Amino acid sequence: MNAPHDPSSVGAVIAQKARFDKPLRLKGGAELPAFEIAYETYGELNAARSNAVLVCHALNASHHVDGFYAEDQSNIGWWDNLVGPGKPLDTNRFFVVGSNYIGSCFGSTGPASPNPASGKPWGADFPVVTVEDWVEAQARLADHLGIERFAGVIGGSLGAMQALQWTLSYPERIRHSIVIAAAARLTPQNIAFNEVARQAIMTDPDFHGGHYYDKGVVPTRGLRIARMIGHITYLSGEAMAEKFGRLLRRGVPGFDFDVDFEIESYLRYQGDKFSTYFDANTYLRITKALDYFDPAADFGGSLSAALARAQAAFLVVSFKSDWRFPPPQSREIVRALLDNRRIVSYLEIDAPGGHDAFLLEDARYHNALRAYFGNIEL
Repeated sequence: MNAPHDPSSVGAVIAQKARFDKPLRLKGGAELPAFEIAYETYGELNAARSNAVLVCHALNASHHVDGFYAEDQSNIGWWDNLVGPGKPLDTNRFFVVGSNYIGSCFGSTGPASPNPASGKPWGADFPVVTVEDWVEAQARLADHLGIERFAGVIGGSLGAMQALQWTLSYPERIRHSIVIAAAARLTPQNIAFNEVARQAIMTDPDFHGGHYYDKGVVPTRGLRIARMIGHITYLSGEAMAEKFGRLLRRGVPGFDFDVDFEIESYLRYQGDKFSTYFDANTYLRITKALDYFDPAADFGGSLSAALARAQAAFLVVSFKSDWRFPPPQSREIVRALLDNRRIVSYLEIDAPGGHDAFLLEDARYHNALRAYFGNIEL
């Protein structure tokens, strides 16, 4: 945690909201009559409005990328180790925007928001959203902030899919795309993990078909299991072995179904914590957005053809221990960009953190990002 006086911290930040009354037509055919986006900004937009960088978050994060809240200094932004004064994404140089996607449960319009047609929470009636829909909403936020073109869009995992989609939806509005720990499409195995997590939620007796708000309950059991499944895929086997090994909580086997191993304790803790702050309807929709993302689908499965309209320069980063989005999937993106003679740099890091490595401090990773951002002309 960065202390309030830490010169490498942006310090206390304020979350903001932008409202848009023009309807948003979604890829699935539904329409949001109006919507709000929660966001935060760090640094200053320069006179030429050429130094803006959009940070896109992954599944369970939010617009709170950096700094802390004055009323809760323990609530540190999820990418605080990367973004800030003098950090790889330097807020002394760049105007950084953290945007919360629609469908979220952290301030942007989502399933728990009032449905204007009824005044009650949308619940199960909130439409399924896609990465393309998020980019459309973010483009409106950029207009609201007076940003015609981003110097860069960066994200990890699901956030990286947004950074990639920006180059396709608005190729003229992005100069650099930084795609970290991502894939151009999920493997069947990844879709399977997401489906098991969704089933855990939807079969929870407290789910009530997605209208649990009216019942005053939360499908806690389903959320706990969904999070436990997710955490297994975020960590590498090496990281699990190093962190937990086969350590027994009680020193000896209990020969019961209480917590025996440290890894069991960790998963239960993460599941319990997650169920207290994340919305089940949001989880269903975000995992579906992951499943549906596939730019090549409209081009006969050719990623090269799909990326032909991209104009940005790219930095693609992968981690060897990431078995959820392994390096070959990043290399597929690189090859498709090279097929189109795009400017692309690729970094593959032998780090033990698994998929979560993009959130961790690694000197090679951070130094590469520092160098890349340092070479962006403003």
